[in-house]
Amino acid sequence: MCLILFGFRAHRHFPLVVAANRDEHYSRPAAPAAFWDDHSDIYGGRDLEKGGTWMGINCNGRFAAITNYREGQSGAVAPRSRGELVSGFLTGSESAPDFFCTAAQSAHDYNPFSMIAGDLHTLHFYSNRGNGITPVMPGMHGLSNHLLDTPWPKVIAGTAVIAATRDQDEPDAISAALFAVLADRGAAQDTQLPHTGIDRQRERELSPPFISGEHYGTRTSTVLLIHASGDVFFHEKRFGSGGVPQGEAARAFRLERTSTVTG
Repeated sequence: MCLILFGFRAHRHFPLVVAANRDEHYSRPAAPAAFWDDHSDIYGGRDLEKGGTWMGINCNGRFAAITNYREGQSGAVAPRSRGELVSGFLTGSESAPDFFCTAAQSAHDYNPFSMIAGDLHTLHFYSNRGNGITPVMPGMHGLSNHLLDTPWPKVIAGTAVIAATRDQDEPDAISAALFAVLADRGAAQDTQLPHTGIDRQRERELSPPFISGEHYGTRTSTVLLIHASGDVFFHEKRFGSGGVPQGEAARAFRLERTSTVTG
């Protein structure tokens, strides 16, 4: 993932609201969001090259998502895939802080990343380029290719849209607003561009919420809504080179174990 916008325990009806774009090379094979054959309680997309995932949820309400952390031109490929961290949390039973403590011991095995993990009650953030494990406070948040809530233009604009939906109760209306911000292909002004160690033209190309390059760009746009009742709404749109639509799927299901949580 390269953009994760989310409201955590801040929406009147949905303890967790997520809008996310996954940016990746189009040549890297991936499976659409579905329940996994080898872990039937996990719902999410699947990286078919390494077997991990960029975002997913299991039927007990465990949720995790990851972005890469941009710090200049890519160097040598790390020995382990960042996607295994997300799948590892979803298949495990450790709390997010305990899981991240374990991950920190082998943080050098992964290319730079930032990750959120938890459930409807608690979320935590960790980056192998940050300053430790931190709890995510209730509110509206954004994560792109840096640390949590770094005020990049697409993070600021996206969290404002999340906030604007906080009193709505119709999943379709919320999804429409969130997909609209995820579909924005407008580049940030040069004065607003971050400095991440790449050239300014590439920084400009990567600044929109939706990236539509020839070889690299937004592969999926996803909206995840979890109602206080435990009802889950997961809608994924898929794209190919140049941002051409390649299909979509929406799925509703119910968590197996929940307790009422409100913002």
